[in-house]
Amino acid sequence: MHFKWNYDQPTPEQEKIAAELAEKVGMSPIIGHLLLRRGIKTESAAKRFFRPMLNELIDPFLMNDMDVAVDRLNDAMGRKERIMIYGDYDVDGCTAVSLVYKFLLQFYSNLEYYIPDRYEEGYGISKKALDYAAEQDVKLIIVLDCGIKAISEIAYAKSLGIDFIICDHHVPDDVLPCAVAILNPKRVDSTYPFKDLCGCGVGFKFMQAFAKNNGIPFSQLIPLLDFCAVSIAADIVPVVGENRILAYHGLKQLNQNPSVGLKSIIEICGLTGREITMSDIIFRIGPRINASGRVQNGIETVDLLVEKDFKKALSEAIHINEYNEQRKDIDKQMTEEANQIVERLESQEHQPAIVLYGEGWKKGVVGIVASRLTEMYYRPTVVLSCQDGIASGSARSVAGYDIYDAIKSCRDLLENFGGHTYAVGLSLKVENIQEFRRRFQEYVSNHILPEQTEALLEIEAVIDFKDITKKLQNDLKKMAPHGPDNPKPLFCTNRVYDYGTSKVVGRQQEHIKLELVDSRSSNVMNGIAFGQSAAAHYIKSRSSFDIIYTIEENIYKRGEVQLQIEDIKPSDSL
Repeated sequence: MHFKWNYDQPTPEQEKIAAELAEKVGMSPIIGHLLLRRGIKTESAAKRFFRPMLNELIDPFLMNDMDVAVDRLNDAMGRKERIMIYGDYDVDGCTAVSLVYKFLLQFYSNLEYYIPDRYEEGYGISKKALDYAAEQDVKLIIVLDCGIKAISEIAYAKSLGIDFIICDHHVPDDVLPCAVAILNPKRVDSTYPFKDLCGCGVGFKFMQAFAKNNGIPFSQLIPLLDFCAVSIAADIVPVVGENRILAYHGLKQLNQNPSVGLKSIIEICGLTGREITMSDIIFRIGPRINASGRVQNGIETVDLLVEKDFKKALSEAIHINEYNEQRKDIDKQMTEEANQIVERLESQEHQPAIVLYGEGWKKGVVGIVASRLTEMYYRPTVVLSCQDGIASGSARSVAGYDIYDAIKSCRDLLENFGGHTYAVGLSLKVENIQEFRRRFQEYVSNHILPEQTEALLEIEAVIDFKDITKKLQNDLKKMAPHGPDNPKPLFCTNRVYDYGTSKVVGRQQEHIKLELVDSRSSNVMNGIAFGQSAAAHYIKSRSSFDIIYTIEENIYKRGEVQLQIEDIKPSDSL
């Protein structure tokens, strides 16, 4: 992928404010500049950023319908009603169900959980699940990470004598389902101060309110925060505000005393004994939690996440890891097929968005393929698969572009859709695909901005290697956890040279292991550039080049700095 580099040179006034702020918090001036870029201008705001406190979590009763939801749950428990905890089959849904189930099970036993089968029931609330709930004499269903658009399904449940409490974070329609309570910070009439909770986060707020109402100490919720951290990372929601607090303390729980199920996944990921980061969740833990729902049924994931016996959990984790290996093979094959289609179709070449449809593609993997194509071509992408005349799939977007609005503009062609700014699930009749493609691409063409059509690397600071000190490295660690709206800082160093020992590495010789010096110091820096072996020829040419990178700790040599290089360009090429 070709990246455009962007750097906003700080003004003298900004440099002065950054230096003063850094001095007040006892950190490098570079950190002061990073804080300023995140809108943090005061010492008190900086201290809150570096030390997120659980007592700063928002009062859960500020969320619309929270009091009604708690009252209905209390009534159900008082009347010994059977309660079902129902959730989506992805990481967010499975962690949300696990969190709510594990917490309530401490006080009430007439509970069960349910994850719909992606292939038999599809996304959201299914009639099959409702009929099963009626057979089991379920009177209350708490649905997590879906349900906000299930108008007919919840009306049907009501006819069966089943009440619903919805805990969702997806964008609602104008008309809401007839649930007893709808907990969703994205409601048009929402009074909740923070809009970007994930589904697991909404479930946590519900349990926080339940605990507060029933005099249960908040400390009993803390062991469940590891689920929140996993969900926030995997669902790629902004890591600011309340999400930052939950992620910060959730990561602490994940590293110090994870739940048995998550501990077993950490074991099979090879992360035991290492400090787990948000990146580890995104690339290693999350895919394994997702794999069960993508290949078989997500209920196996919840079985694992609520398991209390480590030996049994480890056996289940190994089984789910096998699903993940299957998923990787399917993912690779489908991505290659999709990529060939894009390259073959001249009609796609100059379009601002990609819409692909494949017979026999596995429904559980189309979201991953859409993500990969979005990265490859840097265009909003929809990937669809077919079953019984219905095409269903996933849409993924590029930075800054709201793909939900683009999908919504075609809603008359759709059977169902739902999601948020960067990710949408949808289904439509096969005969509508061509018209959907035409209208979707036309909408994107008319609404996407020129700067949203290029992959952009936003440089936060231009520094020399002499600036990369142990203190800076330690200060940067305090910027974590990272994610949307608090990205890992990207640095640029100009006019660097190969120290003479850089080499191409990897099974397919696709990466470069570097040893570099810059023109202003004699410091030798180690670096790794994944997938950038094409740049090796001018690295070895003894000419100078510029790099953009993040500063990492080498996991194999603890304490040693390693640059993770995102892009390389010959000097003066910009």
